[in-house]
Amino acid sequence: MIRVLVNGALGRMGSEVVKKVCAEADLELAAVVDIKEANIALENGSTMTTQTDLVAAIQACAPDVVVDFTRPDVVMENLRKVLKLGVRAVVGTTGFKQADLDELDALAKENNTALLIAPNFALGAVVMMKLACEAAKYFPHVEIIEKHHNNKVDAPSGTALMLADAIKEIAPNKFYVYGRSGFCGKRNQNEIGIHAVRCENVVGEHEIIFSGDFETVTLSHQATDRSVFAEGAVKACFFIATKPKGLYDMNDVINGNYYA
Repeated sequence: MIRVLVNGALGRMGSEVVKKVCAEADLELAAVVDIKEANIALENGSTMTTQTDLVAAIQACAPDVVVDFTRPDVVMENLRKVLKLGVRAVVGTTGFKQADLDELDALAKENNTALLIAPNFALGAVVMMKLACEAAKYFPHVEIIEKHHNNKVDAPSGTALMLADAIKEIAPNKFYVYGRSGFCGKRNQNEIGIHAVRCENVVGEHEIIFSGDFETVTLSHQATDRSVFAEGAVKACFFIATKPKGLYDMNDVINGNYYA
């Protein structure tokens, strides 16, 4: 039995993760944390009250894994607290810089624990990234378009940047250009154009357009319900619970056959 604490439990994704954890026979919802106190109705008919102090909640319930779906402006401080307590973490909050990832990797190793960070937990999005890496070997021009709901606070999305970073690993001379306006001239084939669209009620859509002479290849992924992200987060909980210290991502989960 893996004990899970959900941080950001009242949010869109946090509430979905709470449902998925409660539905898994081998997971136990140990505690729920958010910035305000509220009662959460669970699937079994009981309720659980959110706590507002993350450290106190961890010390009281001793979770095996903390799942964090909070905000970019607070996630680093959250994770510093979690890792210093030697607890494993699964993180869906976005907005990390490379320096942040390096710090978290070092903290995990220093405290003999592990964490998994994923801008997108959907299986299709991770498979899309693998396909994009293959297409990037053959097509010089790349455009990435992401669409999300109006309340999303960061742009471009963490998934769009994940896809761009993966392509850049294949084609290291490429650089990012965010949108276009004015008389920009011809698109440089080393540019990766990244475009953010915000609409009402869009859960998450990503499209990558690869083009060469006289042909175009398009990869797209559409999430129609947030439950697909929560399902991936649960897979990540099972994965991270037994892994050696350090930093992981959803590629590791797929390669570990957790979707077999």
